[in-house]
Amino acid sequence: MGRVIVVGSVNIDLVVVTDRLPAPGETVIGGRFAQHHGGKGGNQAVAAARLGARTSFIGAVGADAFGAQAREALEAEGIDVSALRTLGGEATGVALILVDAHGENSIAVASGANAAVTPALVRGALADLSLGPGDVVLVGHEIPTAAAAAALGSARTAGAVTILNPAPANGLTAAILGLADIVTPNEGELDILAGGSAGSDVASSLARLRSDSATSTWLVSLGAAGARLETTEAATTIRAMTVDAIDTVGAGDTLNGALAAGLAAGLAVEDAARRAVTAASLAVTRAGAREGMPTLAELEAVLAR
Repeated sequence: MGRVIVVGSVNIDLVVVTDRLPAPGETVIGGRFAQHHGGKGGNQAVAAARLGARTSFIGAVGADAFGAQAREALEAEGIDVSALRTLGGEATGVALILVDAHGENSIAVASGANAAVTPALVRGALADLSLGPGDVVLVGHEIPTAAAAAALGSARTAGAVTILNPAPANGLTAAILGLADIVTPNEGELDILAGGSAGSDVASSLARLRSDSATSTWLVSLGAAGARLETTEAATTIRAMTVDAIDTVGAGDTLNGALAAGLAAGLAVEDAARRAVTAASLAVTRAGAREGMPTLAELEAVLAR
């Protein structure tokens, strides 16, 4: 069984739940406040670890109270944080999240130390972890583009499986996409990657991207509809479970972490993707990005029905 190495962001999430999301310039009162651990990279590492994968995290926090809390939270999940750097003079990343009564959300992020992750930091950390075939490196884009590209390139050279979660999608070239064995956008990110010309047509966007990059496999998350998996051999729609969604924050991170965990366990891409979609469906039934992420026992119980 291989390892999952996540290269990405770690934040503290400051969340307000309101009846509805405010319009521009509007104040909505009566919300409920909570603080959670987040950052797409940290979340994805937690998702993978909860599903039984040996997981390491590469990234950066500030030398502040939030940074210490973020490190402790990852360690409590059994994640190796030896490559999580503490950077003096930088603040730990913070995400401000609004969630409405239907589970829809709006997010603003102050990147802090995440924006100071360098290609040298990433390459050094990956070398220290002695990557090899069977390992899966999941790279997010809430760190600088050059650092994400360095992670993908170094992992591919080492023979690891590379996954790119292009969130946010701006600034990613065909050359960078081509360093990933699997790219995992949502519909909005897919449209950005395709240049916006294909509109909301997922099939057309994928056709254009496949002709422009060397990426062989795409897994596009479709929210409540599930996901579309497209490989060189076939295109498959994977249906999501029907659930009562409470909070969609973290669903995509759950999907990515679960996909990496499945591949590290030796599953075929389609089998890993189906498990990932089910895990994401479970994640939206509880509040909080990480709090909703299922354990391996919870996922297996649902798959056994």
